[in-house]
Amino acid sequence: MTRTSSLAAATAGLMALGGLVRWQWPSPAPALDCAPSAVRFRQGVAVCGDGAPPTAAQALALGLKLDLNSASEEELARLPGVGRALAHKLVEARQAQGRFSSWAQVDAVSGVGAAKLETLQAATELREAP
Repeated sequence: MTRTSSLAAATAGLMALGGLVRWQWPSPAPALDCAPSAVRFRQGVAVCGDGAPPTAAQALALGLKLDLNSASEEELARLPGVGRALAHKLVEARQAQGRFSSWAQVDAVSGVGAAKLETLQAATELREAP
């Protein structure tokens, strides 16, 4: 067997192994047997049931939306495309007028344009008062 054919055989074997691993991992099955909204954290580990609710960063990683009416300035600043300045303006507007009841109110905040509004709608929601 020549060097070229040996390299070709090794490459084909590695490609087959890569395809097998890609097919098997990661598993499409959910890691937890509960809805994302029911996930809690106990000592930094995600669990179903009792535990602390997820932080803003953990909630976003789980695919959950933050409540724009209760999220802190720091939490809002972590959203992609928002930043500290816009997060500050959003919190100031919320404190001045009360809870946001529509996306039009959010759009009226200085610094929120069509693109930022779309980003906010994708990562946050306007929940009712508790």
